[in-house]
Formats: sequence, structure tokens, C-alpha cells
Amino acid sequence: MDGLAEPMTAISPRPAPGPAADRPAGPGPRSGAAGGGRAPRTLRPLLLVPTVLLVLAGFVYPVGTIVVRSVTQPEFGPQNFSWLLHDATSLQVLGRTLAVAALATLITLVLGYPYAYLMTLSGPGLRGLLMLAVLMPFWTSLMVRVFAWVIILQDHGVLNTVLGALGLGETHLLGTTTGVLIGICQLLMPFMVLPLFNAMRSIDRRVVQAGMICGAPPWKAFWRVFVPLSLPGVFAGSLMVFILSLGFYVTPAVLGSPRQELLPNALYTQISELLNWGRGGALAVALLLTAGVLLAVTTWVSKRVTGKAAGVTGGLEL
Repeated sequence: MDGLAEPMTAISPRPAPGPAADRPAGPGPRSGAAGGGRAPRTLRPLLLVPTVLLVLAGFVYPVGTIVVRSVTQPEFGPQNFSWLLHDATSLQVLGRTLAVAALATLITLVLGYPYAYLMTLSGPGLRGLLMLAVLMPFWTSLMVRVFAWVIILQDHGVLNTVLGALGLGETHLLGTTTGVLIGICQLLMPFMVLPLFNAMRSIDRRVVQAGMICGAPPWKAFWRVFVPLSLPGVFAGSLMVFILSLGFYVTPAVLGSPRQELLPNALYTQISELLNWGRGGALAVALLLTAGVLLAVTTWVSKRVTGKAAGVTGGLEL
């Protein structure tokens, strides 16, 4: 029996902890909280106060002031919106702004979709160079980029010199809506390419290969399988490009002309030059409502279309 005593003590249970007085009565604060690393739950809402104040001061107050002035100056009533709906020039400016934004969205989508697709097919080195080309406009001042387009698009600029050397004849682009559209598309191309690339790189290519194994040609498998799966990126990029195109002021002011001004330029004219805050506010509210309605419609369409595409991907008839 004495020979068994030592092995039994080796496997004996650990001693019980000390008395309850030596241990904390409750779970106690975490080490991070004791050291001040995490704020108490009652104080966490206070962390939002700076952000809320910044939004109120930088966005809600200015927008609210413009909305109030649109119905109070020069007198209370809807006369400014009535002017906007019945003035042929204002309607023409609004239509031109929507047309330029729609064309910019379409052009950037047509050019950006294959570019983003090429980025997903490239190796790490080439993908890095392509990403560098996309992000490079962000590293250059907006005014530098706009005035660079002035040098390129002017009558005796780089573009006309190249066209003349090729025997294609010169063209007049500076001071036209086409010139404005070229500048907007170049500036907003990253906002289309990056959402497309983010959506495309998450697509499993084996799904496309499965469509090809089932007998679909490569182009049909791409169109019926890959394109529907990339629609979230298409909607996100199109929404950003369209909304940002509505608010461009510097590019139309430098590359365009007063005869073909867009809504932000007309808004600046009404407020800064004519000092007509009421009509300028009506134009601003029209721009804000256009962006809001577009956001709501695009979100609704995106949910419906993306939902259908995701639901039938597994059972596509190729």
C-alpha cells in the first residue's frame, strides 16, 4: 500500500481555491476597462456627439437653410418652384444635367467593365500596375487635371494636332458639352472601376466553367452567368458616377461655356451673381430630390434584379 501512495498523490486534484473573501464577489470589470481602455456603456453614446455635431453643422444646417429660403424668399410661397417648372431655360439646364450624368455613367460603365474584368484576370504584377493607373487621378489636384484637359482639347492643342497629323481634320471640343463629358468621365472612372473590380473578384470562376461544361459557349456562359453576378458592382458604380456627375461645377465651368451650363453652374449664377437665394434654393432642392429619387429607385431595382440573378444562377438554362 505504501508503494501506491506516491502515484496517487501525483494525480490528486488541485487544492480548492481560497476563501470567498479572497476572490471578487462578481465578474468584476475587465482589465481593459480597469485600465481605461474601454469606455463604460453609459458613456459610449457620447462618442457620437462630435460626429453628430459635425454633420449638423456641415450638412443639415446648410441644406436646411437652402430649403427654407427656397420657399421664403423673396416671399413665402412656392413661386420659386413654379418658376423652375415653367421656365424653359431652367428646364433645359435640368435636362442637360441629367443627360450629361446619364452619358457619363454609360461611358464609364462601357469602358470600366472590361478594364475591371482584365484586372481580375491579371497576375499580381500587372494588376498592381492597372490599379495604379486607376488610383493615379486621386493623387493629382482637380484643378491640375481640368486645366490639363484644357491644353488637350483646345483648338490648337494636343488632340487636334494628332488628328491633323493623321489626316482626320480638326474638331472643336473646348467649350462644348462633349468636352465637359470627356473631363467628367476621366475624373469619375475610378468610381466605376473600383466597385466593379470588387464585385468581380468575389465571383467564383468555377460557376462560369460549370456553364461551359454544360454546353454553353464561353461568350454565353460569360453573359448568362458572370454578368448577372457582377450586377451589384454595376449598380454601385453607376449610382456613384451618376450622383457625382450631378454636382460637378469646376469641370463644366472650365471646359464648358455659359450657353451650355449645367445645374450647379446655374445655381451658382442665381446665388452669387444675381443674389436670388429663392430661385437658387429651388435649383438646389431639385438637384437634391433628383439624387434622392435616383438613390431610392436604384436601390429598389438593385435588390430586385440582384435577387433574381442570385436565385436563378444555379438553374440557368444555357
